[in-house]
Amino acid sequence: MCGIIGRWSSNQKIDRELFHCMRDTLTHRGPDGFGSYFDPDVNIALGHRRLSFLDLSETGTQPMCNEDRNVWLTINGEIYNYVELRALLIQKGHHFSSSTDSEVLVHAYEEWGMDMLCRIEGMFAFGLWDKRKNKLILARDRFGIKPLYYYVNPAGDLVFASEIKAIIEDRSIKRELDYESMCNFFTYRYVPSPKTIYKNIYKLPPAHYAEFSAPANFVVKCYYELKTENKLIGSKEVFEKAEELIQDSVKNHIRSEVPVGSFLSGGYDSTTMVACFSQLEQGFNTYSIGFQDWEYSEHQYAQIVADKFRTHHHNKILDNTSLDFLPELMYFYDEPIADISIIPTYFVSKLAAEHNKAVLSGEGADELFAGYTWHRDYLWPVSKKQIRNSKKIGWNLPTNHFDVNSYSQAMAMGTFDKTQLEPLLNKDLHQFIPDDTAWFYRQHFKPQMTVPKRFQMLDIKTFMGELVLTKIDRASMANSLEVRVPFLSKEITEFMLSLDPSVYFDAEKQKILLYKILRKKGVPRKILKRPKQGFTGPDGYYKNIDFYRNYLAESKFAALGAIQQEYLNKLLAEGDFWRLWKITIMELWFRKWKPVLG
Repeated sequence: MCGIIGRWSSNQKIDRELFHCMRDTLTHRGPDGFGSYFDPDVNIALGHRRLSFLDLSETGTQPMCNEDRNVWLTINGEIYNYVELRALLIQKGHHFSSSTDSEVLVHAYEEWGMDMLCRIEGMFAFGLWDKRKNKLILARDRFGIKPLYYYVNPAGDLVFASEIKAIIEDRSIKRELDYESMCNFFTYRYVPSPKTIYKNIYKLPPAHYAEFSAPANFVVKCYYELKTENKLIGSKEVFEKAEELIQDSVKNHIRSEVPVGSFLSGGYDSTTMVACFSQLEQGFNTYSIGFQDWEYSEHQYAQIVADKFRTHHHNKILDNTSLDFLPELMYFYDEPIADISIIPTYFVSKLAAEHNKAVLSGEGADELFAGYTWHRDYLWPVSKKQIRNSKKIGWNLPTNHFDVNSYSQAMAMGTFDKTQLEPLLNKDLHQFIPDDTAWFYRQHFKPQMTVPKRFQMLDIKTFMGELVLTKIDRASMANSLEVRVPFLSKEITEFMLSLDPSVYFDAEKQKILLYKILRKKGVPRKILKRPKQGFTGPDGYYKNIDFYRNYLAESKFAALGAIQQEYLNKLLAEGDFWRLWKITIMELWFRKWKPVLG
C-alpha cells in the first residue's frame, strides 16, 4: 500500500521542493521508498511513497511508465488478478520490466484504455498521465477501499492525493471550512462524497474515474454499478458456491512476497477468513483488541478461534486511558470521522504492524450476507431500561419499515436532524442546514428492492463506502499497515446481490451462510452461538463525561462562533454521550487543523 500525489499547473512551473514536501506528508503510507516524475514538456508531476509487497527491487519503484515513456502511473493499491492479466497482456505482445501488479495497469491501459477498469479485481486509487493524449486520469476502486482527494481551482490547476493533508501542505490552497459539509458530518458521522469538510477539495466517489485535460476540462464518470437480482437457488448450491468464492478470494488476497496476517475478533467474518486462510497456510499471525474488565471483550473469543486454527495470536488490552489518544488521531483523520471504533482500530493496526506489513480484515461481510442488527424486523432488541433511557433524551425507537427514516435512525448514534442542528449551530449558519438531512440515504435508497436488500445497498453505498472503509484505511496506514478485504471481491459481491434474500437471510440467525461454513469447519459452539457484536468497547468507555467536559466545557469551536456553548452545556448536563462524541471529534479535528471559518 502506498501514498500518491500529482499536480497539473496550467501556467507556471511546478515548485519541486514544495511538491516533495507535499508527497512526504504521506510517508506513513509508504515508508519503504519514494519517487517523483516531472514531465519535461508539460507542467505536470506525479509522486509516490512506497509500501512494498511485490517485486521488492528498484524495478518496482513508482511512478512507473511504459517502454515509450509516454504513459506514467502512480497507484495506491493491490491488483489481485494481476498474474492472470499479466499473462494475457504478454500473449498480446506487451513486455514487462518488473513483476509488480502496478506495471500490469500501465500495459492494461495501453491495451484496453479505461475499459481496463472492468477487468481489474482489486483495491486501488491511481493517477495516470497519458502524454500522447495530454490527459490525466484519476480512478478509484468499486467500493472506495482506497481514498483519492482532489482540488481544482478556477485557473485550471489540479492537485490530487491519497489524503487531504498532502493537498493543504501547499499553503496557497485555502483551508476553508465548508459549513454544509459540517452539517452533514453531524448527521452522518462523515462527510458524504464527493464533498469534503473543506471548500473546493473533493473526494472522487467509489467506482468513478475522472479525466482532466487543459484547459480546465474535468469530467467525472461512473464505470461500475451494483446490480441486484432475486434468483432462487438451492441452499446446498448457494452454500457450496459461497464457500468456494470466499476461499478463492482469500487465496488471491494473501499473494505477497512478505508474510500476511489477519485481524481476528472471534466474530463470524474474521473467523471465516482465518478458517479459509488456515487451509492455505499454517502458523500465520492473528491480532485482536480487548477491553479491560469487560465480560464481552472480543479478545477472549479471538483466542478460541486462534487455538482452533493454530495461529500465532497477539492481543492488546485497552483501558479508559486509550481515549487520551484521540487528539493524536486527528492528524491521520484529516477529515473528521466519528465512528466509535476509530481508537481500537488504530491500536489493533499498530499491534499488527509490529509483525506484518499486510493483514486480512472482514469488512463487507455484514453488508453482503445481511449481518447487521438493522437487517432484522426491528432496529435492534430493545430492553425496558433502554426504553426508559430513550425517553429521557427524546430518542424514538421506531419499528423498522426498511425505509429511509428507519435507516437514518439506525445509523444516527445520536441524531442530528434539522431540529437538533438548529440549537447546536450559530444562527448565522442555519442557512447551511439541509431541509432534508437524510438526503444522502435517500439518494441511494431503492424502494423497489426486496427486504433487506434495500438496506444492504444503503450499507454498501453509504455506511461502508464512506465510514467503515475510511476508518480502516486511515487507522491502518497511520501504522504503515496494508489491510486487505477478501469479502469485497467482485465475484462475491455480484453473487450475493444476485440472490433472493430468502436464500441467505434468516430473521432469527445472523449470516446463515457463514454460520454453515464455520460449522462445517468445526468452529467451536461458543463462537457459533456468539451474538453479533460491533468492533467497539463497552458503553461505559464512551460514557466518560469528564472526557467530554475536558474538551467541550470551553469549546474553541464555540468560542469562534460556529457552535453554541449553551447547547454544549446542556448536552453535558444531560449526559447525551453519542451526540457529545460527534461534537468532540469535530472539536479535536478543528483544534488540529485550524480551518478558516468563512
